[in-house]
Amino acid sequence: MNKWIVYSVLAVLVGGAFFWFADTRGQLADRNREIERIQEAGDPDGRLAEVMENLQTLEAQKTFTGILLTFLSAGLLGIFFVFTVLPVLAHRATHAIYDSGEMVEKDVMREARSLFAQGDYAGAIEAFKQAAASDPLNRLPWVEIIKIQKDHLHDRPAAIQTLRELIEGREWEVNDAAYFMFRLAELYDEEAQRDAAVTIMKQVVDQFPSTRHAANAAHKLHDWGVPA
Repeated sequence: MNKWIVYSVLAVLVGGAFFWFADTRGQLADRNREIERIQEAGDPDGRLAEVMENLQTLEAQKTFTGILLTFLSAGLLGIFFVFTVLPVLAHRATHAIYDSGEMVEKDVMREARSLFAQGDYAGAIEAFKQAAASDPLNRLPWVEIIKIQKDHLHDRPAAIQTLRELIEGREWEVNDAAYFMFRLAELYDEEAQRDAAVTIMKQVVDQFPSTRHAANAAHKLHDWGVPA
C-alpha cells in the first residue's frame, strides 16, 4: 500500500510539474510574439522594457520547472525500477538458477534412478553420465556410477578405472578429490592391492597437508602399519 501511495504522490507531482512547464512555454511564446508586435509598432506605450523583464522571469521559471520535472521524473522511474522491475528481475534470475538445477535433477537424475530401480544398470550408468555432463562439478552422479559398478555389477576393476579417470583427468574441489582418492584406496585394498592403496593414501597426505583429509589418510596408514 505504501508503495502505491509513493507512486501516486510522485505521479501527481510529475504531472503538476509538466503542466507548469508547458504553461511557462506557452507564456514565453506569447511574450515573444508581444515583443515582436511592440518592436514593429515602435514601442509607442513604452512597454518593451517591462515585457522583456517579464520574458527573462519566464525563462528562469522555465529552467527551474524543467529541472524540477527532470528530477521528479527520474525519482518516479527510479522508485518504480527499485520496487517493481528489480524484484521481478531478481525473481526470474533466482528461478533461472534453481530451475536449471531442478531440470537436471528431474530430467536426468530421476531418469537414472528410475532405470536403476528397474535393474537397468547399464542404462542407469549412461543416464548418470549425462547428469555429470550437465553439472561437471557435481560428484554425486559419479558416486552413483561407482556404487553400481562395485555393488550391483560386482565389477571392482571398472569402478577402479572410473575413479582413476576422475582423479587423474579432472580438477576437483579438495573435498571431492579427497573423497575419490579414499574410495580408490578402499577398492585397491579390497582387491588385495595394499601397496596401491598405500600409495593413494600417501598422495592424500602430500597433496592436502594440514587438512582433515591428510589426518584421516595418516590414520589409515597407521592402521595398516605404514608410516605416513
